[in-house]
Amino acid sequence: MVLMPKILNAKTVHDYNAYVGHADQHPLVSVIDYAALPPIRHSRTRFSVYALFLRDDCLEDLTYGCSKYDYREGTLICVSPGQIGGVEDNGEVFRIEGWALLFSPELLHGTPLAARMKEFTFFAYQVNEALHMTAEERATLIALMKQIQEELCRHPDVHQRTILVAYIELILNFCLRFYERQFATRKSSNHDVLARFETLLHDYYKEGRHLSGGLPGVGWCAEQLCMSANYFGDLVKRETGQTAGEHIRRMVIDLAKEQLMDGQPVSTVAYDLGFDYPQHMTRLFKKEVGCTPNEYRMQV
Repeated sequence: MVLMPKILNAKTVHDYNAYVGHADQHPLVSVIDYAALPPIRHSRTRFSVYALFLRDDCLEDLTYGCSKYDYREGTLICVSPGQIGGVEDNGEVFRIEGWALLFSPELLHGTPLAARMKEFTFFAYQVNEALHMTAEERATLIALMKQIQEELCRHPDVHQRTILVAYIELILNFCLRFYERQFATRKSSNHDVLARFETLLHDYYKEGRHLSGGLPGVGWCAEQLCMSANYFGDLVKRETGQTAGEHIRRMVIDLAKEQLMDGQPVSTVAYDLGFDYPQHMTRLFKKEVGCTPNEYRMQV
């Protein structure tokens, strides 16, 4: 009989606090300094809350989703509700080094930050796309977590929720800035990804995959390049100013132009490029080029 791996369900901030031995200070927010806690056992955890883990230890076989990662000191891992991560329980105890911030989606209900959460795409990055911070960046995040910690020690009043949400939004904005820096410092590797992306698209059509798979999608391209769709999309956008979807559409339109100039009927071109219907290609062509395929052929 195959035993299913044991998974801790962190449905609330309290659930995770209880697991690591941290006293509750607020039902919807928790700041944890792991140095003040006893060692714990390994665990795979299913999160129903948002969590930012600033890890200062080096741990092998950490997984989030289907990805494994051996990270170094000063790594920030961001987890959103629905994700599963951690290390399988092997019976051993270990000491975590670093900090954590956990907050429930309920804290954000009715706030401007709730509408902004989709901007923080790093919550959907794979763990091997985590943020590797400089010493200064690490100090900034820890200082803000300590500010939240101090606020949690105060007697609750009508302003506390607003202040807590403001601190959390500030931390997330700093994470955006730090990721921008990381993208910038990885220029050479990013350019390599872009080159592989272009090759992947050309090979997709050269090998005839479009005949059964239709138009290539951003998610499929990201998977082939061993990236999450969010990280891949952000990388392409930051490097080129265009989205990955725009790059795909540009290449498809270029292929369509070539075939149209060879005298192929619009319907033939559309089906050959993987469109479900010729009207779909016509709409995309007009949106991208400013005229219909037939008008383009006549103009050229």
